[in-house]
Amino acid sequence: MHDRITILDFGSQYTQLIARRIREQQVFCEIRRFDTPAADLAAREPQGIILSGGPASVLVPGAPAADPAIFGLGIPLLGICYGMQLMGRDLGGQVRPGRAREYGSAVVRVLQPDALFRELPPTLDVWMSHGDQVEQLPPGFVALAATDTCPIAAMADPARELYALQFHPEVAHTPRGADVLRHFLFDVCACRGDWKMADFAEESVARLRAQVGSGQVLCGLSGGVDSSVAAALLHRAIGKQLHCVFVDNGLLRAGEAEQVEETFGRAFGMDLRVARAGDLFLERLAGVTDPERKRKIIGATFIDVFSEEARKLDPVRFLAQGTLYPDVIESVSAFGGPSATIKSHHNVGGLPADLKFELIEPLRDLFKDEVRQLGRELGLPDSIVERQPFPGPGLAVRILGAVSAERVALLQQAEIRLQEELRRLPNYREIWQSFCVLLPVQTVGVMGDERTYENVVAVRAVQSLDGMTADWFRLPHETLDRVASRIINEVRGVNRVVYDISSKPPATIEWE
Repeated sequence: MHDRITILDFGSQYTQLIARRIREQQVFCEIRRFDTPAADLAAREPQGIILSGGPASVLVPGAPAADPAIFGLGIPLLGICYGMQLMGRDLGGQVRPGRAREYGSAVVRVLQPDALFRELPPTLDVWMSHGDQVEQLPPGFVALAATDTCPIAAMADPARELYALQFHPEVAHTPRGADVLRHFLFDVCACRGDWKMADFAEESVARLRAQVGSGQVLCGLSGGVDSSVAAALLHRAIGKQLHCVFVDNGLLRAGEAEQVEETFGRAFGMDLRVARAGDLFLERLAGVTDPERKRKIIGATFIDVFSEEARKLDPVRFLAQGTLYPDVIESVSAFGGPSATIKSHHNVGGLPADLKFELIEPLRDLFKDEVRQLGRELGLPDSIVERQPFPGPGLAVRILGAVSAERVALLQQAEIRLQEELRRLPNYREIWQSFCVLLPVQTVGVMGDERTYENVVAVRAVQSLDGMTADWFRLPHETLDRVASRIINEVRGVNRVVYDISSKPPATIEWE
């Protein structure tokens, strides 16, 4: 059995980042609600528990609180920001509003090179984000670090293995934060760091075989990373009991449908059923310009086509979805937020009443980067494992205004030129997402000696960790020049190319 770290989520925007940093050390971790009973936590036998940050103040009546019994479980604890203040308050210390609120970079002085700060420099650059702070230590605690405005920036009761940090070690703005977390994992919690993707694959295969038994499984395959890895994992586990349905909606990138057929149908030998429904999707989208109506039409049409294919199969008991851990976290968030809306090509919701399935989510414990690792472990080609995120409604939401076969073909051709040029960059893999958008305007241009009045294509490229926030990618001017030149000269119907330099927020990554 692998080591486990449990994070109690108090609503911090960085909770998922804590989990990612721990898993990078090959230690499995999970995120649970802040009010999970101590007995339930103990039953899961974690090596350590982390109390996350959060937006509330522990001084406000009704602020989120953990079960006080967690401090007596004998399991090492690490409180971060709000988690430190909670620990200070509940264990007999005093928390007060700070004399100066700290948001942003700060420098901490290490007062005692205890377990967390062993072999680290005497001063550390850190990231702070707090108004309250611990002003009086709880009995048994010592101060480990301080800043000019926060005299207790870290504290510990080593005898009870209770530790706390006022700063955020999980963010990139705390350069040595990974070392602090690593000391907690290995020096305090005695983790082994033996959680590997190969082991996860093997354990998942055994678990899926036990769950499915002799039943049949239906998987909606989109060709994206998540559904592709889910299908490959299921195929390894149950072979011919897996039936994949790929809906070609006519709104995919050029050559995408053929690649899915080649990879999964021929190379992997899966039972792959391809529904070629591009004409139906375009017919229902004719003249529609509102982006929300487009999405609803595409979603409803997908359900119609997918359901028709599902009825052709013998009775199927299970439906597989490519749900990832961030979606699961949303459903058990600190304040009971609703589940995240999963893309329609993953979450086949709204199926007719006669199609009743039990749900299988083989990737529900993984983050996106871990899904890519698993895909490589399963033998999927880089062309699929490294595929950039693609919207469920496809090119329909990258064509602003009405969607037609002609406009889809134009955008596909522009996209080919963009990707060919971007792949020449040595840092191409640093781009999270890149694509073309066909705008609903025409502009005047000159080609040869003639006036033109043709389409505008916008180019978008962003860098991001998880898509929640994103910054526009600084493409070299030479690359932008080649992209614009090739699209204008090689794609008939385009006479202007622009580059989107908006970040998220305030903009979104996709235009619709």
